[in-house]
Amino acid sequence: GGGRDQLREVFRDQGVVAIPAGCTGAQMGGWLKKEIKTPEDLRGLKFRIAGLGGSVMAKLGVIPQQIAPSDIYPALERGVIDGAEYIGPYDDEKLGFGQVAKYYYYPGFQEIAPSSDLLINQRAWDGLPKSYQSMLEVASAEAWAATAAKYDVVNPPALRRLVAGGTQLRPYPREVMTALYRASQELYAELGAQNARFKRIHEHWDKFRLEQVQWFRVAEDSAANFVAVTTSQR
Repeated sequence: GGGRDQLREVFRDQGVVAIPAGCTGAQMGGWLKKEIKTPEDLRGLKFRIAGLGGSVMAKLGVIPQQIAPSDIYPALERGVIDGAEYIGPYDDEKLGFGQVAKYYYYPGFQEIAPSSDLLINQRAWDGLPKSYQSMLEVASAEAWAATAAKYDVVNPPALRRLVAGGTQLRPYPREVMTALYRASQELYAELGAQNARFKRIHEHWDKFRLEQVQWFRVAEDSAANFVAVTTSQR
């Protein structure tokens, strides 16, 4: 869909070659000490979240907190923050978040398909034989696929263990998700007005996403939803 070329363009200005090399899959919406029933419930919350996700939530009154992963647990325990998002069940369980926050929300609007990139100095990359460049790209693609597959395997049992241990699994209400979506569109429009490259890349991505959603709705999503509903009735 042209995403790799767009990624390369952004990093080229920094003298870096970026190659996608890992993916943790769709992330969770985060841990909270109280239930979220309406967008108003988000107002004033101190929530650990970074990047554009934090900027989106700030539009709904959340106070984004930049906290290192190792500091999330004590910050929740001491009440320094009201909630936090990290990755997903497998990683969150290891950090013990279920012991200091009762509610585990989904979906993770902020990182539906995160990608970790291998960053290589442009001059070093240019100095490599083409065969070595190809090897790195193939190995990175394999690492991306293997990581995504691993998380698909380890997240389900981790989520079951969390729920068995007392974690309350909650979906973000549709009203909240709609408010987050509208806030995100507002943010993208603002960023696009300030940065022509952001606007161009976002429009390219948005067009591709719409085409993919149309296909997935017909094929994979409809099949997955049918299987999910049918098997839950057994």
